Amino acid sequence: MSDTPTDTTDPSTERGTDTRTDRNTLNTDVMQWVSALAALIGLYVVASPFILESTEAAIWNDSLVGTAIFLLAGYNFVRLSRDRLASVGVASLSVLLGLWLLISPAVIEMGSNELATGTAISGLLIAALSAYNAYANSKADAPEDAVARTRA
Repeated sequence: MSDTPTDTTDPSTERGTDTRTDRNTLNTDVMQWVSALAALIGLYVVASPFILESTEAAIWNDSLVGTAIFLLAGYNFVRLSRDRLASVGVASLSVLLGLWLLISPAVIEMGSNELATGTAISGLLIAALSAYNAYANSKADAPEDAVARTRA
């Protein structure tokens, strides 16, 4: 007779329970706020040339880029609200658009110093928030209940 226990079931191996500590989980609530803030800043970029003195080129630039940022950040917000990871590609595109907003006052005549400063600061904030979003989501593991695509 042996002194080893005969019950070989390990409760941590049961289906549905994951007690591994090596998973890199992501707080999607915090990341939702990051995406929402980037989207709201995108709306500010759209509205600012209509509020402040601006040139036609600045109106087109800020309207198109701000709308794109709003849509991209909004897309990631919706993904995160459905307990999925944000799209790293979409967040990376938002980073590039934010960097464009940062340098666009040096390239495009904006019409006023206030608009140029607001556009540059908005671009810096969008680039920073989107870069954080892309980095955090690229390092996170997919949630256990995420639906995987299968090939037919």
